[in-house]
Amino acid sequence: MKFGGFAARFALMAVCALMTVVPAQARFWQCAPYAREVSGIQIFGNANTWWSQAAGKYERGDTPKVGAVLSFRSTGHMRLGHVATVAAIVSDREVLLNHANWSRRGGIEYTARAVDVSAAGDWSQVKVWYGPQGGLGTTTYPTNGFIYGNGAPKGDDQLDNDGPQLPSLQMASVTKGSGRMIGVRD
Repeated sequence: MKFGGFAARFALMAVCALMTVVPAQARFWQCAPYAREVSGIQIFGNANTWWSQAAGKYERGDTPKVGAVLSFRSTGHMRLGHVATVAAIVSDREVLLNHANWSRRGGIEYTARAVDVSAAGDWSQVKVWYGPQGGLGTTTYPTNGFIYGNGAPKGDDQLDNDGPQLPSLQMASVTKGSGRMIGVRD
């Protein structure tokens, strides 16, 4: 065998080996599998089915709790709905979300601002941080509410006035109002 053929085979084997050890961050994520993995809520299928599937299996409500999943309704631009996990509660009308496939296809976004803009303050309509705009998006999204997994804390998850209960890097995201993203190309 000539050296060129050997080198080509070696390179092919090396590429195949590297493809098997791709970190989870480099995976192409959809919102539902990501929310299921992070929250532990064992619901399968498209995001727009999560709210009805949760009935009788998980508690549901309109109060954000860390670890809960926020269920977005289907819209014309978001036919399959969306689900996102609550990472932190900033106030009764603002939370930080961890979710996938929002600002960038297949990417994971951490500590993205979501603001309740519903007239009743019941989290039935939200605006969410959108990376390409560098701020809250212009679209108001209808939601079903929150699905509480077995691991969702039961107590008060508010950030206290004495300081953040988040690492300083994430708190910087709160004050700037931006999310950190990790995706397939990072």
